[in-house]
Amino acid sequence: RDTEGAMIRIAQLLLVASALALWVASRMPWVSVGSADGLGPPKTVTLNGAAWSTALLPLAVLLLTAALAGLAVRGWLLRAVAMLLAVVSFALGYLGVTLMVMPDVGPRGAELAGVGVATLVSSERHPAGAVVTLVAAVVVLVAAVLLMRSAVSAADQSAKYAVAGSSNPEMAGESERGMWDALDEGRDPTEVRSEKEGR
Repeated sequence: RDTEGAMIRIAQLLLVASALALWVASRMPWVSVGSADGLGPPKTVTLNGAAWSTALLPLAVLLLTAALAGLAVRGWLLRAVAMLLAVVSFALGYLGVTLMVMPDVGPRGAELAGVGVATLVSSERHPAGAVVTLVAAVVVLVAAVLLMRSAVSAADQSAKYAVAGSSNPEMAGESERGMWDALDEGRDPTEVRSEKEGR
């Protein structure tokens, strides 16, 4: 259980770091559009990550929530959190890649900046924010894998002790709570029983 706890703690740290990275990405410039309507001087509007992709900040909050959930949930609920995080990871990857592969960011940038497409004279993408988002996506995926491994490991441990209890008449009389208490103290209840039998 020490290993499972360590994996969960590492995953939580990764999720918090990813949420922070998304917040930074939301403040960074993603797209700049220049326009000239002939009535005034040309102007340039720069859109940050939060303006270009409104999902960044909500996803950052979701990551923080998932990090906190790691303290309270176990079993199939932890697996559900891990699967949710995998979906979030792919969503973040999509957001980052989209900026890079979009043929022309001008029309969407003009729409978001409130600039008429007819007055658009230039557009520029700033990939740094998208790169930060992609890095966050990878880190979130790693955290999801760690949480899933922790949940699977816990399930395997439970199965191990259930089998041990059913095959050992004395151990079968020990409550499940008592077994987990022993685990919390860093002891293996099956080994404890073996020692008692040896005496």
